This record gives sequence, C-alpha cells and structure tokens, in this order.
Amino acid sequence: MSSIQEGQGNHGGAGAGSGHGEIGHKSLLQSDELYQYILETCVYPREPECLKELRELTAKHPLSFISTSPDEVQFLNMLVKLINAKNTMEIGVFTGYSLLATALALPDDGKILALDIKRENYDMGLPIIQKAGVAHKIDFREGPALPFLDQLIQDEKNHGTLDFIFVDADKNNYVNYHKRLIELLKIGGLLGYDNTLWNGSLVLPPDAPMKDYIRNNKGFLLELNKVLAVDPRIEICQLPVGDGITLCRRIS
Repeated sequence: MSSIQEGQGNHGGAGAGSGHGEIGHKSLLQSDELYQYILETCVYPREPECLKELRELTAKHPLSFISTSPDEVQFLNMLVKLINAKNTMEIGVFTGYSLLATALALPDDGKILALDIKRENYDMGLPIIQKAGVAHKIDFREGPALPFLDQLIQDEKNHGTLDFIFVDADKNNYVNYHKRLIELLKIGGLLGYDNTLWNGSLVLPPDAPMKDYIRNNKGFLLELNKVLAVDPRIEICQLPVGDGITLCRRIS
C-alpha cells in the first residue's frame, strides 16, 4: 500500500507519482506528490495523536475508502472552531474519524447528534474516542436518518437549533436530507455536504471510465448541486477539499 493510501484510504487511484488517471481517487488533486506534500507538511505534523490512531485503525477497515480524507478532517476541525459551534449533527459516522475531529473542536459542553445506519463501525473507533475524553459530547443514534429527522422536525423546539451539520451518508438521499436539515439549522449556521464533486466525475461524459459506485451515484450529486445552487435560503461555497465539500450558510 502506498503512503497516500495509508494516509487517506485511496480508492482507485494509481500509485504515487502516476497522476491517478482512473476516476475513483479520494483527492481531486492531479498530483499525488502534491497531495502527499500537503499531508506531510500541514496535516500530519499538527494531527492530534487520537486522530492519528483512529485514522490508522480506519485504514485497516475493508471499506476504508469511504472515510473522510485527513485534509478534510483538519478543515472541519478548524471550521467548527471558527464558527464557535456548540450544537451539531453528523449524518454518516462510519468509524467516527470526522466525528472525533468535530468533538475535539467543540467546547466541553458541546454536543453532536451522530446518526448512522450501523453501529458496528462506530464501536470500532469508540475506544479511541473515549480515550480522547470527548465521548460525552456524542449522542449516537443507530438507524435510518430520515425517519429520525422527521421526528425531530415534528417538535418545533428543534427548529433552528443546530450550529453545524455535516452530511456524509447515502448520496441518494442528499436532497431528501436537505429538505429536512434546513429546518433544524439556525440562521447563520453551516451545513456541509461531502463528496459534492464526486471524484471529478460530474463533468465527464457517460462513457468515461469510472468505478461502478461512482457511476451509479453521479446523478444524485448532480441533482444536489442543482438544488443547492438555486435555494434562496442559503449561501453556498463549493470547495475542492478531499472529494469536494459544499458549505451552505442559512440566511433565511
């Protein structure tokens, strides 16, 4: 396994120095050497030991390619601090790598409502989260997110209460999530959708070579981006960090 694969769970790119021509690489950068430079110069030297431990543990998982990249995790950690977030939500937890980064950034009385269809992967990373001293900030709920969100929305006391939301779950439901999450986000709060540039596949023709899971979900990301672009309730910023992340700031 190459150093980039160890660092970020590369899922389909070629080895370092080859320019990863196949669609399915975790980073949008076209130079593996440049991405490795970012990791080794900016990310890894500042990485808390608990995040490093969970990143390395996650890399051993058969589905490690779905984990958030280290540079994006660093970005999320700083973003949560910049907006002074306290009440947050994460949809799509996996081993809790990005969840831990958020928990570390929150004040001691901060909270994360963490939703995932499967607790098994979260339990894999939980001992590291506990050792980091931030498990008390996390309220993990197992099961489909949509019914749970519908339940939250039914109580108007939950409307406009969240400072920050990060979504990295089933891409086919991104638009359905957005319809609900915007109600829970406070005015001025941030909502982040991961993978919104989908390995660069969004601008490629249908017959371009790409992995099946990239091709099968491409349409859902195209639909989301169209919806976000015309939603008058938000300001948006799409960044080529990791696999693309779109930040939505609620303004009304």
